[in-house]
Amino acid sequence: MIRQSRFFLPIVAVAALCGTSPILLAQDNEKTTKKQDLADGATKKGTTELEKSGGTTTKLDPKAAPATGSTIQTPMGFRVGIEDEIAIAVWHEPELSQAVIVRPDGMITLPLLNDLKVAGLTTEEVQSLVVEKLKPFVNDPQVTVSIKTVKSRKVSLVGNVIKQGVYPLNGHLTVLELLAEAGGLGPFAKSKSIYILRKDAGKEVRMPFNYKMAVSGKGDNPELMAGDMVVVP
Repeated sequence: MIRQSRFFLPIVAVAALCGTSPILLAQDNEKTTKKQDLADGATKKGTTELEKSGGTTTKLDPKAAPATGSTIQTPMGFRVGIEDEIAIAVWHEPELSQAVIVRPDGMITLPLLNDLKVAGLTTEEVQSLVVEKLKPFVNDPQVTVSIKTVKSRKVSLVGNVIKQGVYPLNGHLTVLELLAEAGGLGPFAKSKSIYILRKDAGKEVRMPFNYKMAVSGKGDNPELMAGDMVVVP
């Protein structure tokens, strides 16, 4: 009783000053506490669901196309190739929207449309193709096509470097950037004799590259193209 009296007296005093019944004030205080508990519980639940989903929310508008993940910026004139992953979103048709990987035969498979050949096409051409194929099934289809990952565009690096191999060409990449990605030159590399092998109109062209001049800013640092091979003697 002593503890209850000590807790109740401040409430009575506040109520007296405000002209409010002590009982009503206590009830309001209890309601406020319950509301705060509910809000805290909802916040905790939302945080738990967010953690389970890997840090991103998954609740979507059922009429909208599903999220297809992040996409990348591709060079002008980029054409879809084998192993590339493309995201196709059809407005108000979530079941038709998905990310697909281009198969070795250059085809992708979509609901209702089955196989479509997309290798060698630009994203705009893929979009037009999907729109045309969807017309018998969807009224005025609105389609967006974007690139998620690029694996068809590659360059090779061989010779006296730390890490030889094939590297993806997802965007703009210069010779110096490629060498840096490979860990740099090997201890016995001939930095003045590096060259790029590039196929141009069916012919193989050798382009010299001076590493020290490029690093100093006094020499060229060419941008690589898909299919290039950088040779470090």
